[in-house]
Parts: sequence; C-alpha cells; structure tokens
Amino acid sequence: DVQLQASGGGLVQAGGSLRLSCASSGFTFDDYAIGWFRQVPGKEREGVSCIKSSDGSTYYTDSVKDRFSISSDRAKGTVYLQMNSLKPEDTAVYYCAAEWALGKTIELMCTNLMDHWGKGTQVTVSS
Repeated sequence: DVQLQASGGGLVQAGGSLRLSCASSGFTFDDYAIGWFRQVPGKEREGVSCIKSSDGSTYYTDSVKDRFSISSDRAKGTVYLQMNSLKPEDTAVYYCAAEWALGKTIELMCTNLMDHWGKGTQVTVSS
C-alpha cells in the first residue's frame, strides 16, 4: 500500500526559503518516481519537480528552475524539495505523488498526474 506524507509547508515572505519533505512507504523506492505538484483554487494541478532515484533523473517546470532543488534520500525513502527565492505566485497547496517509473521518462511522469497521492501541505508566500 503506497503511502506518502508531505510536510514542511508554511508561511514565508517573498525571497525566503522552505524545504518540503515527502516520506514514503509501501513500495520499492527505486522502482518509482516521486514528484511535487501544486494547485491553487480554480487551476489545474501542475507538476513542479520530480525525481527518479534509480537513475537520478529530475524534472523542473520552467517557473521554478534555478530556484527549487529536488533530492532524495534512498535510505529513508524520502524526497525533499528545497524552495529558495520564493515568490507570491508560488503560493499553493503542494502535494507529493508517486508512480511506477520503469520505462518512463521523468518529464512524461511530471507533466501528467501520477497514480498515488499524499495529502497536501500549504505554502503561502507573502509579498
């Protein structure tokens, strides 16, 4: 049973930083990709950043490149999203998600909704 637990959201001023954590269990970590998605009311959920730990491949949506960094701790089964230089437009509920990754590219998985989802964590960036 795939389980994902996101944490680390909060309120921060523009230009500040937050680190989100996604603790996973119930599956073989290296067989899956884990991603961070975000959603604001009235808009579709979008892929922010994803990682496939088996080969280290990553994906970032254009709006967060050079500001966000995704990493994984395979021993802990945890994926982190370091978010720097935050902007008000980064305000959203952030979700971590997972999908069986064998034979799939990280871009394909991150630009479509994944199969398994955790509860979201709110990130609010004030101007």
